[in-house]
Amino acid sequence: MTHTTVHEAAEKGSYQQKDLLTPYAQDLLQKIRQGIGTNEEKPLAGLKIIVDAGNGAGGFFAEKVLLPLGADTNGSQFLEPDGHFPNHIPNPDNKEAMASIREAVLREQADLGIIFDTDVDRSAVVTKSGEPLNRNNMIAVLSKIILAEHPGTRIVTNSPTSNHLKTFIEALGGQQVRYISGYRNVINKAIELNEAGLDTQLAIETSGHAAFKENFFLDDGAYVIAKLLMMLPQLQQQGTTLDELIAALQQPDETQELRFAIQQADYQDYGRQVIADLADHLVPGWQIDPENEEGIRINLTAPYGQGWFLLRMSLHEPLLVLQIENDEAGHLPAVVQAIGRFLSQYEAIDQSKLTQFLAQQPKI
Repeated sequence: MTHTTVHEAAEKGSYQQKDLLTPYAQDLLQKIRQGIGTNEEKPLAGLKIIVDAGNGAGGFFAEKVLLPLGADTNGSQFLEPDGHFPNHIPNPDNKEAMASIREAVLREQADLGIIFDTDVDRSAVVTKSGEPLNRNNMIAVLSKIILAEHPGTRIVTNSPTSNHLKTFIEALGGQQVRYISGYRNVINKAIELNEAGLDTQLAIETSGHAAFKENFFLDDGAYVIAKLLMMLPQLQQQGTTLDELIAALQQPDETQELRFAIQQADYQDYGRQVIADLADHLVPGWQIDPENEEGIRINLTAPYGQGWFLLRMSLHEPLLVLQIENDEAGHLPAVVQAIGRFLSQYEAIDQSKLTQFLAQQPKI
């Protein structure tokens, strides 16, 4: 070590080891039983619910939460923490991770599969039918739950959510507030709205970060799952499923995300200028969405199908992020080509991902 002076402490320090996980799990058990509305010790008896912790910190949920509630957790996988993550990345927004829990649910004929990220602040599920409830689908399910409890409340999401999600929430009597990406951003916006006297019960991102007002706006993936578990016995009695809760949520025909590296030292200013320039280079079939807080969101009509795209800066990397959603199949290449023509005037924008995507499209 250089330029460092090390001083010995005058007195030796001390530390204590405390078990925080057990009281946390006990608190979840109490809240789940209370949410179900039962004094039964094992209200999830008869349900098979498996956990994929991806060798992160979420393995406790099977042993300390699901088992005491009576659920059969046989078939749970990758519960032991291992920082090398030998099986898959613990990330509910990752296709490989979601495929892993989906395969396990179908193989084990489970009623529900739960997946957590590394430190359990994000989560998602796979239903008995193999349907993933993450991203827009998870926001829809939680919105339906929270709107039944708090009619008319606001739900803050990050900006790249589906137009259909807004329609779904409004049909339930709620209000969606699309805001800047980043879980602290959506949480802080929800807190701000509440302080202004506007009831806002949920802040959630498509990445899986979610925080409830009733849970002190803590970013807690285990509590998200707890809210879903509170519903399961009721759904079982009614003969319905989690899938059916969001049957009214229209699914887009096409989605795509592309990321463009900005090869420039002042990439933030450069990227923002690209986004600002795009507003002056609209083509027929592109209309700026005025209800947008991040980057630029363009609504698409003929000849580009029926949908939208969002171009924004990455939160943490020197990247422009492009997200596209379309309700008419076959229009993605045309949308991407048009964006590529616009971006071609910027030498610092790496379009290799765009070129690769177009090369993989079928020739017409």
